[in-house]
Amino acid sequence: MPPYEFDPNAPIYLQIIGEIKKRSVRGVYSPGSKLPSVRDMAREMGVNPNTMARAYAELEREGFVFTRRGQGSFVTENRRKIEAEKRKLAQSAVARFVAEVGELDLSGEQIADLLRDIEEDLT
Repeated sequence: MPPYEFDPNAPIYLQIIGEIKKRSVRGVYSPGSKLPSVRDMAREMGVNPNTMARAYAELEREGFVFTRRGQGSFVTENRRKIEAEKRKLAQSAVARFVAEVGELDLSGEQIADLLRDIEEDLT
């Protein structure tokens, strides 16, 4: 698997946090599941283990991940927290979309057509 591609305009550890959350809301990491070790995840994403450790520590501080001494890091078992993160990610995507589309000066009809196209693409 090629290393994860990072945006050079944002801190890497924050992008890692976002990616782990996205994987969790998509079910790649289910509630309570064990995450790869810091070293394994660092290797997978092509980053320094210290950067990955920082991301894991921040996820734990947020309550999205918990650590069992000697066993590793696990995704929260709190499904409401995962659903709340899913909503937050979706709201952020919508805000970016609205900002971008707003700059295009589209008519109401064009926006309605665009939304229908999006609905078709998603279903």
